[in-house]
Amino acid sequence: MNPVIGQCPICHDTLHVTRLHCRNCDTGIEGHFTLGRLYYLSPTQLRFVETFLRCEGKIKWVEKEMGLSYPAVRARLTDVIRSMGYEVGASDEKGVSEETRVEILTELNAGNISAEEALELLGGE
Repeated sequence: MNPVIGQCPICHDTLHVTRLHCRNCDTGIEGHFTLGRLYYLSPTQLRFVETFLRCEGKIKWVEKEMGLSYPAVRARLTDVIRSMGYEVGASDEKGVSEETRVEILTELNAGNISAEEALELLGGE
């Protein structure tokens, strides 16, 4: 079976499910149903999310599995968050977690990211 898509391939507007069908008993249900936020993602974004989840959200593991740098993984994560309709960094917490801060500073110290990238990731100006 083909995967369900959430955006119109022509105009890219959100698709709406209006009919559900049971292949076993031939029951049909009509109405307006939501697909959920994951259906807003492209196939590439879904593969990233699957990898991110398989890696238990550990960016270092995602870097290694996908062969990407820390900033590239963060950029893809930011893209997924925005595509799902959320604002990046819109939480009640101020700044980044201690674990994330240490990861960013480790990447900076190793020369994997620039000072400007580190400042951006830390929420600086």
